[in-house]
Amino acid sequence: MIVGYARTSTIDQDAGLEAQHRDLNAAGVEKLFSEQVSSVAQRPQLAAALDFVREGDVFVVTKLDRLARNVGDLVEITRRLEAKGVALRILQLNLDTSTPTGKLLVNMMGSIAQFERELMLERQREGIAKAKAEGKYRGRQATIDAAKIRELVALGIPKAKVAAQLGISRDSVYRALDAA
Repeated sequence: MIVGYARTSTIDQDAGLEAQHRDLNAAGVEKLFSEQVSSVAQRPQLAAALDFVREGDVFVVTKLDRLARNVGDLVEITRRLEAKGVALRILQLNLDTSTPTGKLLVNMMGSIAQFERELMLERQREGIAKAKAEGKYRGRQATIDAAKIRELVALGIPKAKVAAQLGISRDSVYRALDAA
C-alpha cells in the first residue's frame, strides 16, 4: 500500500496543503494522513501514519521538510519505517529508501536541509539584533498581564485558579511570578 503524509505549519496554508494532496494522489497514494501543525508541535497524524504502515508499504511525502524537523527527527522516522519494512519516498527529491543509494541520499539531504535552516535562523537573529540596535524592533506584544497575576496571587488565589481565570497556562503564571 502507498501511504501519504501531508503537512503545513499553519491552518492558513490551505493552498500548500491542497498542492501536497494533489501531488500525493498523483503518486498513487491510497491512504492519506494530513495535518496543519508546526513541525515542532505534536503531530498526531504523522504518529498515526507511522503506526498504520505495514511491511511492504511505501510511505510518501512531497518534501523532506514536510516530514522531519531536523536530522535527528529524520533518522528516528526512517529508523521506525525501516524496522517495519516500509520504504520512504520523497517526491521532490525523487528519493526512495528502498535502495542503499536512496538511504544515503535521504540522510545527506536531511543534513543539508538542517544546515540551511540553521543558517536562515542565524541571519534572522542578526537581522533582529540590527533592528533592535536601530530601535525598529520591539518584539511581540505581551499577552499576559503580570501585574494582574501578582495581584490575584497576593489575594491568596491558588496559581492554578489564577491560570484558569485568566485563560493562560499554569506555567505562564509561574514564569510571570519568577520574572517579577
